[in-house]
Amino acid sequence: MKKAIVFGANGYLGRHIAYYLTQQKINFIPTDLAEQSIDNYLNYTSIDITKPEEMHQINYEVDCVFMFAGLTGSTNTPEMEKKYTKVNEQGLMNVLNCCKGIKNLRLIFPSTRLVYQGIKNTPLKENSAKETKTIYAKNKLACEKILADYQLQYHINYTIFRIGVPYGNLINEEYSYGTIGFFINQAKKNNNITLYGDGSLKRTFTHVSDICEVIIKSVGIEKTINNIYNIGSNDDLSLFEVASLIASKYNASVELIDWTKEALAVESGDTIFDDEKIQAAFNYPYQYSLKEWVEKTL
Repeated sequence: MKKAIVFGANGYLGRHIAYYLTQQKINFIPTDLAEQSIDNYLNYTSIDITKPEEMHQINYEVDCVFMFAGLTGSTNTPEMEKKYTKVNEQGLMNVLNCCKGIKNLRLIFPSTRLVYQGIKNTPLKENSAKETKTIYAKNKLACEKILADYQLQYHINYTIFRIGVPYGNLINEEYSYGTIGFFINQAKKNNNITLYGDGSLKRTFTHVSDICEVIIKSVGIEKTINNIYNIGSNDDLSLFEVASLIASKYNASVELIDWTKEALAVESGDTIFDDEKIQAAFNYPYQYSLKEWVEKTL
């Protein structure tokens, strides 16, 4: 890979992909919706991916397009469904339409654990049963199909990575993102870390460095083209285990609370990843342990 485009370069994962490309001295064009680059990239371009007329501001003659722009969340209102679908699905199609006819281009797309039907204490393979309980999850699964359809019709190659619960920050000391960010911010404020039910739900927790390493290494491996992969980790842990690790670091407590109707309706159950497929493509030893990260970083 010599040249790339990063959509969503101001977001958590996109920002880290851009960071890795910079470290490896790979030329790339960073773009996002905001007027300015959060990391002050001089060649940053502001693009609204929902507007086809804005898409041609950049040159798509690249080796790789990292499509990390989009909306995330668990809101399930009709108004938000329209907004999410416009950004996540139509936005992807607008990017793909700009990639038509470009030889040897590959689009990298991050999907989510939320496309799976969770099974208690059971590692999920890429072909495990699917169940989408949020608009965001429905968008992601629809985007996976859109990528496959465009590959068949227009020969645009892709690789999809399903990601569990990411954590860590290589750029600054902010930890506001997702599950881990919520736990840390609660503990720092001397509040109890609250968990629904008994806290036994399990997730695969993956450091953002391992996520980026797997994604970028895959670009150089031909067998990963037009495939879907789970990204694993060293840590398949319950929410209670993780909350307890963080709480002990800040002398906070973990509080178990009753499920709300709304939270239970969108809960996917245990989502533990089987990463045998990606390990068969190229053996990647995960570098991070959540317990060590909590002890050494926080």
